Amino acid sequence: MQGFLDEEHRGTVLRSLRADQGTLCRDYLAAADEVLHALVAVPDLVQRLPLVRKPGGYARNLLAGDDAVSVWAMVWAEGAVTSIHDHHCSCCFGVVSGTVTETWYRAIDAKRAVATDERDRAAGYVACMLPSGPNIHRMRNLGPGEAISIHIYGFDHETHSSSIETEYTAVSG
Repeated sequence: MQGFLDEEHRGTVLRSLRADQGTLCRDYLAAADEVLHALVAVPDLVQRLPLVRKPGGYARNLLAGDDAVSVWAMVWAEGAVTSIHDHHCSCCFGVVSGTVTETWYRAIDAKRAVATDERDRAAGYVACMLPSGPNIHRMRNLGPGEAISIHIYGFDHETHSSSIETEYTAVSG
C-alpha cells in the first residue's frame, strides 16, 4: 500500500524531501521541516483521510514512501504511549491536532536512560533531528481526546519495519 495521499500529493511530498546528499544532511532537514509545516498548517487535509485508529494505542498510517523516506500519519488514542527509543534514521514530526507529550532521556548505558526534559507538543509544532543524537525520547497522548501527528523518517518502509534503533528502560537519576 502506498498510502492515503493521492498520487499528486505523494509525488509533491517525496520530490520535496529529495536532497542530493540523502537524508542525513541539513538540506534534507530543512526540506522535511518545510513539508511538515505545510501539512500541519492544513489539518483538514490529514484529518479527512480514512486513517486507521487503534483503541488505547497509536496507529501508523503510511502517507507516502520510497527507497529513501517514509511519511506517516500517527493517530494517538488518549493514553497511547511509545517505548523510550532512539532512531536509526532521521526523525522529523509535526502535530496536526491534539497534544503529544514528548519526554527526552539521556542514556546511562546501552539499555537504560534517565528523563531529562518533558514538553507538550501542541498542534502546529514541528521538530527535525538527525540520528547522530543523542535523540532518545518517548511520546504520549495524555488527552483529552485523540491526537494526530505526521512523522517523516529517513528510511525505506519496505526495507525496515520501524525507525526505532534501540529501546530503553527508564531509571531514576
